[in-house]
Amino acid sequence: MAMYARLRVNFLHRRKLSTILAPESSTPISSKKKSRAALSLLKSESNPDRILDICRAASLTPESHLDRVAFSIAVSKLSESNRFDAIRIFLDELKTRPDLKNERFAAHAIALYGQAKMLDHAIRTFKEYQELGSYPPSVKMLNALLFSCVVSKDYKEAKRIFVEFPRLYGVAPNLDTYNAVIKAFCESGSASSVYSVLAEMDMKKLTPNAATFGIILSGFYREEKLEDVGKVLEMMKEKYGIHAGVGTYNVRIRSLCELKKSGEAKALLDGMLSRGMKPNSVTYSHLINGLCGEGDLETAKKLFKELANSGCKPDSRCYFTLVHYLCHGKEYESALNFCKESMEKNWVPNFTTMKSLVNGLASNSMVDEARELVTQMKEKFPKASEMWDEIEAGLPQTSRKD
Repeated sequence: MAMYARLRVNFLHRRKLSTILAPESSTPISSKKKSRAALSLLKSESNPDRILDICRAASLTPESHLDRVAFSIAVSKLSESNRFDAIRIFLDELKTRPDLKNERFAAHAIALYGQAKMLDHAIRTFKEYQELGSYPPSVKMLNALLFSCVVSKDYKEAKRIFVEFPRLYGVAPNLDTYNAVIKAFCESGSASSVYSVLAEMDMKKLTPNAATFGIILSGFYREEKLEDVGKVLEMMKEKYGIHAGVGTYNVRIRSLCELKKSGEAKALLDGMLSRGMKPNSVTYSHLINGLCGEGDLETAKKLFKELANSGCKPDSRCYFTLVHYLCHGKEYESALNFCKESMEKNWVPNFTTMKSLVNGLASNSMVDEARELVTQMKEKFPKASEMWDEIEAGLPQTSRKD
């Protein structure tokens, strides 16, 4: 039986791959359809060897956004399985493909190694292209390498590369290079070092942008250096003529919420509205998350209504956050209403949240509603049917009390 089961799994896997390699239709499958098919398969696949099969069959390329997402999912899953050897072999294979012998793929490979926390291989790849001579390191590749350092949280290496590599490899840093190293300083708890970086940028006639200051503000908030926050805001406006837009306010609101200062974040939102500035769904999402995290569910629900009435469309995070925290607050009926609205948009909270909601409804004498949710979950996620069967079996038999 075990051998039969394995053979059946392998047959089904090959059949799935046929949707990429050899579709039933005589019409050749487009690269976009290949990418979508690969992405769908990768999301549900956990076997490292099959993940590689899917990527190879789809002939992924960093030219496509869908393919970049597929690459990222594949590398994440291989990292989770500790299959770093597979990541190295796969990326080295791709370097030999004629259509990928270019700067864009080199930069993407470096970034993927960083995502996998394989920084030594990211550096190796950067240096390999220098030795090959046909594609010498460029600022795009340098920036990818700095990104790899930041995502790997090796901030010391990021600073070393920033100081040494431009001179060693004859690469002139650009704004993205400086933004990357500023991010490294800010994430490593050395936000004050950005002043010297800004001075260097001034010397090289490189003007920081709103993204630069967003990174800096986030760093100073993280270190709770609020005087520096004020100083940076003034510098933005007076020295560089950059006025705080919605993006800057979103950084500040998110940062204050992370510091458990949602009241101050709400005051910033009120200030935006009084100035005639229109917040977006991200603004509300950050604030709703912060308020829920501090237990202020009433204000969070009120803010959600304001969001809907403002013309902004709430994103999935708003719904998931509210359902999660309302369950924690034992407000199951309210959580159910938000959950239904979310599911109408095809956004389904994660298994843990849905399980909490189902059990909470049952404990609140709403067994019929709980069973209905279980039925919907089994229809939407047939692979998880057995888990939902167990949960359903544990529900009381009585219906909702009148």
